[in-house]
Amino acid sequence: MTILDEAKALGDDLTGIRARLHATPEVGLVLPETQRIVLEELEGLGLEITTGTDTTSVVGVLRGGRRREGDPRSILLRGDMDALPVVEETGLPYASTNGAMHACGHDFHTTALIGAARLLAAHRDEIAGDVVFMFQPGEEGFDGAGVMIREGVLDVLGRRPDAAYALHVISGIVPHGVFEGRAGTMMSASHRLVVEVTGKAGHGSLPYLAKDPILAAVQMINALQSMLTRSFETFDPAVLTVGLFHAGSKANVIPDDARFEATVRRFSEGTRETLEKRIGDVLEGVARAMDVEVDYEFITEYPTTVNDPAEIAFAEETLAEMFGEGSFRHRPHPIAGSEDFSRVLAEVPGVFMNLGAHLPEHTLETAPFNHSPRADFDPAVLPVMSATYAQFALKRLDLLAGSPA
Repeated sequence: MTILDEAKALGDDLTGIRARLHATPEVGLVLPETQRIVLEELEGLGLEITTGTDTTSVVGVLRGGRRREGDPRSILLRGDMDALPVVEETGLPYASTNGAMHACGHDFHTTALIGAARLLAAHRDEIAGDVVFMFQPGEEGFDGAGVMIREGVLDVLGRRPDAAYALHVISGIVPHGVFEGRAGTMMSASHRLVVEVTGKAGHGSLPYLAKDPILAAVQMINALQSMLTRSFETFDPAVLTVGLFHAGSKANVIPDDARFEATVRRFSEGTRETLEKRIGDVLEGVARAMDVEVDYEFITEYPTTVNDPAEIAFAEETLAEMFGEGSFRHRPHPIAGSEDFSRVLAEVPGVFMNLGAHLPEHTLETAPFNHSPRADFDPAVLPVMSATYAQFALKRLDLLAGSPA
């Protein structure tokens, strides 16, 4: 019986765990109910469990029966646990009713990692090293991975893991049941730009007596978009999207100030300094031209998510052995989304991959995408994910067992 066969035998249990998690989503770094479910499901597996101090994280360590005491090797597997502040509209019998929703599939990731822990615990005697299970809160904008690293998840064994892996379900872009990744930059770095423009209030009919912060802010936004197309190479671009704009109270009143915020993405570490400088040049230049004041913050959120080329090759080979040729495809270019697993991959060689998981009744074009209030994923991929995590750990540790420290 293969690991995949064993995982399929857990299918009903995994579907049930996912439903429990889905019905009780929690947002941010503090997920007490989610943590309770995870701890309950890990009970009896013989893991060394620790929980976070600044988060409700869970770290489980499985000591393999074939580990070399003088040269211990280890693999880290990550599953994020948090939900989004989205009101669910799926109509599922176990749909959330608390105003939050697992709209990005983190209930799948948590469940799959629980399944992997069960599979690997059953094969403890065959494991040539240690496995760290990283159950992470706060991926959705709270830098939970960064918090867990500060809490010591990468040093729980006294040395850094030799490799790290994370899977993410996706309801569009990638065909059902296909894994997708790429060597090098997989996902963009992210920044938040916060801009405050201060002018001089006045009557809307006499704008020459005022200093219009709205017009200045609009000019800044337009100039930023133009700057991006003229400052960065076509194949190493930057993306800036303004998602928030606040100003004014009435049509005929020019206000004192305006405020906007943007998300900014880039795909290589080499463009960060240029990006920050050019944004500042544009904002300050427009402010001078429009005779207003500007204050701004350029806040770094996550670095680029960079997959190790050797680990991508290993993942592709392993997936072909498990699921056949065509189960993995190389993504031609990075995704403009961002991930805090990037912080793990900055310290440990590894892989972040997506798995196509739209419901059978949908196509890539019709499936509600991640973060939609109607987003849902196919439970049939849960055993696939658990088996993949487990096989990555088993095979990679076997390969490491033949390598000197």
